[in-house]
Amino acid sequence: MSYNQDTIDELNLLALYNLDTTLAGLKVHSSSASPGAVAAAQRLHGKGLTTQADGGYLTTLGHEAAEMAQTLFNLLNPV
Repeated sequence: MSYNQDTIDELNLLALYNLDTTLAGLKVHSSSASPGAVAAAQRLHGKGLTTQADGGYLTTLGHEAAEMAQTLFNLLNPV
């Protein structure tokens, strides 16, 4: 098993969410974001992890996924 670029792009977006509040979302602008980030935002929405196809807020499932993604990142990149 290995991560493909689509999965890495999704993990990178999940890592950007602030897990300390449910009042902060993300907006992925198609004019300034990479095509990979735009597509990742759409896939995360399609999977029910975010409220909007261009980012939005995390759903309950999305919050769990972002927690896991951020925990994994911190384990692999200790301070």
